[in-house]
This record gives sequence, structure tokens and C-alpha cells, in this order.
Amino acid sequence: MALIKHKNWCKILSGMLIANVETNVMGRRWYANNTKIDWNKLRPMIKQRIENRSSGYPIRSMIPIAEEVLQARSAVICGVSALLKVLPVRACKYCPEVYVGETGHLIRSCHGHRRLNKNQAHQWIRASLNDILVPVETFHLDNMVQDVIKHQQRFDFDRVPAVVELCCQAGAIPHDLDIQSLNSLSDPNVDLDLSGPDSLSADQLKAIGNRTLSAWEILRHGVQKLLLVYSAKVCKYCSEVHVGPSGHKARLCGVFKYQNWRGNHFWEKAGVDDLVPPKMVWFRRPQDPPALLHEDRNYYGHAPAVIDLCMKAGAVPPPKYLCMMKAQGLKGPPPHRASG
Repeated sequence: MALIKHKNWCKILSGMLIANVETNVMGRRWYANNTKIDWNKLRPMIKQRIENRSSGYPIRSMIPIAEEVLQARSAVICGVSALLKVLPVRACKYCPEVYVGETGHLIRSCHGHRRLNKNQAHQWIRASLNDILVPVETFHLDNMVQDVIKHQQRFDFDRVPAVVELCCQAGAIPHDLDIQSLNSLSDPNVDLDLSGPDSLSADQLKAIGNRTLSAWEILRHGVQKLLLVYSAKVCKYCSEVHVGPSGHKARLCGVFKYQNWRGNHFWEKAGVDDLVPPKMVWFRRPQDPPALLHEDRNYYGHAPAVIDLCMKAGAVPPPKYLCMMKAQGLKGPPPHRASG
């Protein structure tokens, strides 16, 4: 306080700093960054280290997990395809909304044709395999440490499912059916023995539901283990996924939403939900009306589409999904509404 009240406090403070610098100049420590670096000698060493990084991959202990993930993925596709032929599932014609039931819900959450209006009623059609299992594709790499894919090279690499690419880099050898995308698997013209007869008994339907639910949990748990060892990236602004140490340079982001005029992706670490998206749907409980009402949407819960489909087949879900199936907003049952 005495120094601040002094008239020449600025000169006194500057003099004290200069004196401190002069006393510490002789005792200053010199670090190695003050010396020049010969990058001509260091650059080949860095390049050799990057090339030798691939010698430790794939990790042998992770190969059985990758093979188990591929088997679980095939079991999920077969089970969902069989259940879709027996159980009614509806999908909106203009938005990604899906509902497991005979008739769709009445919740007005559709944007309509070309997203011109909000809070529109859904127009329900029959759902396909892609509506339940969202396809996520990525570039297929020759090896983990290859050069980064540039924009002009985007057509030189095949697009494969992201889970299959992760298993390939983990050392598993996929079959021809695994490499195919869900778009081709859901094509009715392709003759793939993915489902059983059209009419199934209650016991057979329950067995398929339990088997599919078990395979779904093995798939997600196995992908979570592989992501602890192998790197995968996802764009912050779109759903693009890249399996590898670094993302590609293909300028495909912002084509529809115009986030960036160059279309460069903003990569961050990917999770299980990015490679195996749990398509969330409105879950109808026994006390809910046959058609979910728009006015009571805060009382309804959500669940992954695969879980809801398997429950309709008679399977018992794991306890961790029970909190999702409860009401997300207000507590208690919806108010009683007179019918008719």
C-alpha cells in the first residue's frame, strides 16, 4: 500500500525488476533447446520409428476377440432379419424415426418432406434392416500405418463396415458376407439365407430374441475392448468414421449442413456408439395406450431398437436398459384420458 501511494511507484517497481534481472542473469540455466537441431539426421530416425510401429500389430491376444465380434455381428444380422419377417416394425417415410409396433405412434416429431416444417405427423411405412441396424462404413486400409488418404484418393479405396474394418486391423479374417454392407443385405433381390420361415412359434421366437440379444451385447462389449487397443476416429460435425491412427483428408464434411466450406473433418476419438449406433426408439410399456400420444410424450421412455425388438419376441433385457425404458421427463403415469 505504501508503494502504491508513492508518486513515482512505477519507476521504483521497474527499477526493482531490472535489478532482479541483472542479479539472475549470471545464474540463468541454459537448456538443450537453445542448441540447433540437425533435422536431416533426425528425420530418417522418425520415419524408421513410424515404420517399425506396425511390427507389434496385430496383437495376438486380441485376435479371438475380433473373431468373436464378427460372429456376433453375423448373428445380430440374422436374428434381426428373422424377427422383421414376423414382428411389425414401422419407419417414417421422411425422417429416421422407427417404431416397433403394429401402428406407429402419434408423436409429432417429423420435419416433413425436405425438412420444411417442424412437429409434423409421421408417415409410417414398413421398416427394413437398415432402419434397425444403422450402417456405418469406412475406408478399407491396406495396413494400419499407410499414408493418409487424400481427397483425390477417396475413390481408390473400398468402403466396408466400420466394425469389419476394426476386426480386420485386429487380425481377424472376415468372410465375403461380412464385408458386404447392410444396404446389400437388406436388398430383397439378394438371396442370402438370413432368416427362417415366415411363421414361428412363441418358443422359437423367444429363442431367436434371446440369441439376438446376447449377440448384440457381445458385439458392443467386443468393440469396446478393441477400441482400447486400436484407434478409431469420428468427425465432430458428421457421422463419418475412420479406423486407423489418423483420419483421412477426404473433404466430405459439411456437404449438407455447410459446417465448413472446405469440408474437412474435425476428428476426435470414437466410441462404441459411433461404430455400433443404438437406434433409439419410443418404448411402449404395458400401461401405455396402443398408440403413444403427442401430449404425453414426456411420460414415455426410450430403448434401443434391437432391445425393443427382442423384447417383443419374448426376450428379457439386461437390467441396465430398464432405466432407459422408464419415463425420461415427468414422473408418474400419464393422466387418464377418456377414450372415444
